Amino acid sequence: MTRPEFDTAKQLARLKDLCAGDGQRLDMLEVTLTLSLLQRGEPIDLVPFRQHVAQMSAAVADLVRRRGATPESLAEVIARSFAYRGDSQTYDDLQNADIVRVIERRKGLPVALAILYLQVARDQGWDAEGLAFPGHFLIRVAIDGARYVVDPFNDGLVRDAADLRDLLHKVLGPNAQPMSGHYDPVSDRDVLLRLENNIRLRLVQREDWPAAMKVVDRMLAIAPNQPVLQYEAGQINVRLDKRRAAIASFERFLLMDESPGDHEMRQHATALLQELRHGLN
Repeated sequence: MTRPEFDTAKQLARLKDLCAGDGQRLDMLEVTLTLSLLQRGEPIDLVPFRQHVAQMSAAVADLVRRRGATPESLAEVIARSFAYRGDSQTYDDLQNADIVRVIERRKGLPVALAILYLQVARDQGWDAEGLAFPGHFLIRVAIDGARYVVDPFNDGLVRDAADLRDLLHKVLGPNAQPMSGHYDPVSDRDVLLRLENNIRLRLVQREDWPAAMKVVDRMLAIAPNQPVLQYEAGQINVRLDKRRAAIASFERFLLMDESPGDHEMRQHATALLQELRHGLN
């Protein structure tokens, strides 16, 4: 039986549609399943993965009915009943940022696991959001007026103030001081960009430019108005010797409004653009 042909452009368009709007609250499961399709570049039956997450949400709802609403119910179901855990042994494995493989393997990066926790928490009607905590992705869940910080990578542990201070010292060093900005909420769009950026950085380190370009294409579908992504697209296309594509990316970048910290990039893009245009003559 012939497998259906995979339409990358169609899936990128769907990704862009799913991420339209202000990006504060998105259908995180559908977005990340679409990202998994694009990572593989081939069709996947996504129904079992949707059913799996729905099963976790139903299990939490049942626990809440029997015992009351607590943040620990997320850990009891996701970490203990379904055996999800942070992958500290093969942390840099690209599978850890692919939600389909995370579900199949029951392990992943902090941000990938956090997306599952966010989905299940929101399915209960709880307000749940990612936090700007440095170096280690955490979420905050609000239940009946109280707010709790949950660590999906470490078995869904509910972190208190002392835990968070210790975690900050572990990530930034013993002299690091907690700042209010560490607990600012981040949009769902930023969570998704952080997930994809984990893949991009590892591919760049390997100098796998074709694969890195595919990641940037996905990130541009998530956040088409981020100048730094257009600049990155130009840079990678230069490495791929795709001059016309690089010119188009740098032109789009330079047409965007300048942001703080963009000045040096704009100078570099302008110089590269002149060089690329000259090379086409």
